[in-house]
Amino acid sequence: MKNPKNKSNPSHYSWSALTSLLDDESEIVRAGLIQFLKTIPEEGKKFLLGMSQGEDPYLAKHAQNMIEKLGWIDGAGDFLKFIRSLRYELETGWFLLDRTVYPDFDTSTYSFFLDKLADRCRELLLQPSSPRGTCEVLNRVLFHEFGFRGARENFENPDNSFLHLVLDRREGLPITLCAIYILVARRIGFELDPIGTPGRFMVGCFAERHPFYIDCWAGGRFMELEQMEDKLGVLPDEESGANLLPVTVAETLTRACRNLSRHYNSLNDSAKERLFTSFVHEFEKVHQEASNA
Repeated sequence: MKNPKNKSNPSHYSWSALTSLLDDESEIVRAGLIQFLKTIPEEGKKFLLGMSQGEDPYLAKHAQNMIEKLGWIDGAGDFLKFIRSLRYELETGWFLLDRTVYPDFDTSTYSFFLDKLADRCRELLLQPSSPRGTCEVLNRVLFHEFGFRGARENFENPDNSFLHLVLDRREGLPITLCAIYILVARRIGFELDPIGTPGRFMVGCFAERHPFYIDCWAGGRFMELEQMEDKLGVLPDEESGANLLPVTVAETLTRACRNLSRHYNSLNDSAKERLFTSFVHEFEKVHQEASNA
C-alpha cells in the first residue's frame, strides 16, 4: 500500500483514506495498511485508538484488531484513554477493560463469536417478530443452545467479570451475561438497554407500550414492571423508579470495575484492587468534569 499523500513525509497522509481502508476485505490491503502504520507508530497508534473508541462499532472492531496485530497494547493506559474520551461504546469498552489484566487475547475471536450467536438468532427468527418473540429466540440461543449460565458456585471469581472469559466459559455475573445479551441483540438490529437495579443487573426492553425486563441470571426470565418490587425490593415510587430506567455505558463499566475491585479485595490482591478502584474514580471524575463544563 502506498502512502496516500507523500511517502517521505507521513504527516501529509490522508486520515480519511486510512479510515476507508480499515474495513477492506482484502488481506493484501490490510497488510499494506499495517506496514504503513509501522512507519508512523506514534501517530498510527493515536489514529487506531481513536477509531477503536469511535461511534462505529464495525470500524472500532477492525481498529482494535490492528492494534493487536501491531502489538501496540497498553492495557491500563488504553482503558484510561477510553474513560477520558467520553466516547463510550459497550463492546469496545469492555474488551479494553479485559485488556487491563489480559492484554494478549484476540478481540476479533470474541467479536466473531458474538456474530455467530447473532447469526443463529437470525436463523430462528420469524418475521415479523414481536419484541417478546425476539427475546424468546435470544433466550433459546444463549441459555439453551449455547448454555450460558450464572456463576453461582464461584461468584467471587474475578474471571466472571471479564467478557472474553465469560464467552469462553459461558458463565458469569448478571452484568456480564446482560452485556452479552445486549450485544447479540444489537447485532440483529434489536435495541435493548442495561438496567442497573440494586443487587441484580438486568436487561430492559422498551419497544412495547409497557416495558418488560429480562433476568439473564435466571436464564432469561421475563419480568413485568409490577413484578420488580417483589423480586428486587424496588418500590414503584417516583424516587426509586429511576432504578428501573436504563443506565449508560459509563455506569455499566463503572459497576463492572467496582465488582472487580471487590473481588480482588476478597483474594487479597491489593494491586489489582487499587487498579480497578482507580478506574472507578476516573469514571466519576470525568463524569463530574463533564457535568460542570
